Amino acid sequence: MTANDTGAVANTTEYVTTMIGGQLFGLPISRVQDVFMPERLTRVPLASAEVAGVLNLRGRIVTAIDMRARLGLPKRSDGAQSMAVGVDLRGESYGLLIDSIGEVLKLPDDGCEVNPVNMDPRMAKMSAGVHRLDGHLMVVLDVDQILEMSSDAMAA
Repeated sequence: MTANDTGAVANTTEYVTTMIGGQLFGLPISRVQDVFMPERLTRVPLASAEVAGVLNLRGRIVTAIDMRARLGLPKRSDGAQSMAVGVDLRGESYGLLIDSIGEVLKLPDDGCEVNPVNMDPRMAKMSAGVHRLDGHLMVVLDVDQILEMSSDAMAA
């Protein structure tokens, strides 16, 4: 392997793709712990609308974050069950509720562009940039930003 080969490998990121409200999003695979179907979600009294509840996942208490509410999108009207992407922040487990999971894409880091100026401000706060794909714009989600803001809302 040459130095150029090593550079090419170091300059790509793998993303788990998800759909939320008809928009394509990507989560860095390094932040994803698991993907699961949330069962027996328990509401948390007085929690913000972004906190869908808590659940027990293989003995861990997981806080479920409603990504539609987090992004300012309307509630799902098709009645289909949400999926969840498990992520961690400072030892706490979270499940990001999404509409559906897609494939894993390996994309070059230099293909990631800054957020468009016309992006909804709520989405822009949680975005680490965008990738232009064939006919789609994939918004890269910043997991830390999503969960930091959720922590503030939960503390309030």
